[in-house]
Amino acid sequence: MTHPFHPLRGVEFMLVTRKWNWGEDRVMYFDSRARLRSMLISWTNLAGDDLFSQISAGRSWFRTDDLLKLAALLEDLRPALQRRGRRVK
Repeated sequence: MTHPFHPLRGVEFMLVTRKWNWGEDRVMYFDSRARLRSMLISWTNLAGDDLFSQISAGRSWFRTDDLLKLAALLEDLRPALQRRGRRVK
């Protein structure tokens, strides 16, 4: 597990298979209780560095398109927060 914010970061699992499930590239593994689990391949070291990570070379954790989506989501939430009396800049 290599995802920086996942609670199992650093834990190693025995790979069972890699397949396309639910429209995503995923790996299947057995957890500590011998239950079959899956996770995104991008959360593991099997995916390798994507193009963004290679180009940013650790200088940025956030992609521009993700930040734009976040800004749009916050803008959509602004009216609801203002109705609740919360200050929103």
